[in-house]
Amino acid sequence: MHTSPSHPDGFIPGRGAQINPPNRFETLHVVADPDCPPEERPHPRTQFFHDATESLLTKNDSPDVGFSWGLNSYRGCEHGCAYCFARPYHEYLGWSSGLDFETKILVKLRAPELLRAELSAPRWQPEPIAMSGATDCYQPAERHFRLTRRCLEVCAELRHPIFIITKNALVTRDLDLLTELARYRCISVHVSVTTLDTELGGALEPRASRPQARLRAIRELSAAGIPVGVMVAPVIPGLTDHEMPAILDAVAAAGARRAGHVVVRLPYAVKDVFLQWLDDHVPGKKARVLDRLRSMWGGKLYDSTWGKRMSGEGVFAKQLHDLFEVSARRAGLNQERFALSTEHFRRPGGEQLTLF
Repeated sequence: MHTSPSHPDGFIPGRGAQINPPNRFETLHVVADPDCPPEERPHPRTQFFHDATESLLTKNDSPDVGFSWGLNSYRGCEHGCAYCFARPYHEYLGWSSGLDFETKILVKLRAPELLRAELSAPRWQPEPIAMSGATDCYQPAERHFRLTRRCLEVCAELRHPIFIITKNALVTRDLDLLTELARYRCISVHVSVTTLDTELGGALEPRASRPQARLRAIRELSAAGIPVGVMVAPVIPGLTDHEMPAILDAVAAAGARRAGHVVVRLPYAVKDVFLQWLDDHVPGKKARVLDRLRSMWGGKLYDSTWGKRMSGEGVFAKQLHDLFEVSARRAGLNQERFALSTEHFRRPGGEQLTLF
């Protein structure tokens, strides 16, 4: 059995992080007493908190991100992916990028109402919205709260374009709404596929759908006429990069029409969580993974500079890019673009006429 320094009797089941690294904004950091018996330590069960935000859509001005507006109904993500770049956002809430990120989930219960109000405002100029740009809109909490579905109902009513990024097969639950949106070219779904190895996927992304379930979701979406793309993301050099050709072949066979890729990003405390994960699960590959990452970012494990943070630089980064391009072309992907339409957008009650 694997062991973790934070849990000497074994891993916390179903969690990608085994630690709570310090919050860079807080002066105090709570550390478990090493003499405390494991059976007396509190189990990190998922907790849900009401997020009372009064706005929903967030503007993105990053030049290397392919959308301007994002929608996140949840903050934190129970999928628990060890590499998740969104983990540091939890530090703004006074929590940790580690276990806190995947066990303390903020829920925007009014998300559908806020979305309807923002899309109905006269100042809103319709353009595609990404759901989600950070945490997964189909994470396990969605089975209960159904906020993603209710936001899709708003988009279907207003015929507003939206595109989904997820690694959960739960997306097929909403085929009825996705099909309605597809009638007006208002939807595309992008499924993240990191690996085809079920065991590795279970360790790396413990509460996300397993690879075969994601392939089934792609088949169902494609069969229903939904434009489906795939993100081979993140590519982890020295661990998953060799799978890229097989992943692209598999998703193309399942019906995906487009694909992209992003190299793993380790900002702030994500690095601590991921390094611990490497020690716990693949210690023999840790040195190779870190060496390749450093070769892509000038000796560092990550560089947040726009233009290079998604792909890195150098010889190995170019090899990864070339491998993706060749493999995607061979699989017949990226032969067409997903052009979402705003021409059918309608505000509730129709457009109000001006007096003069």
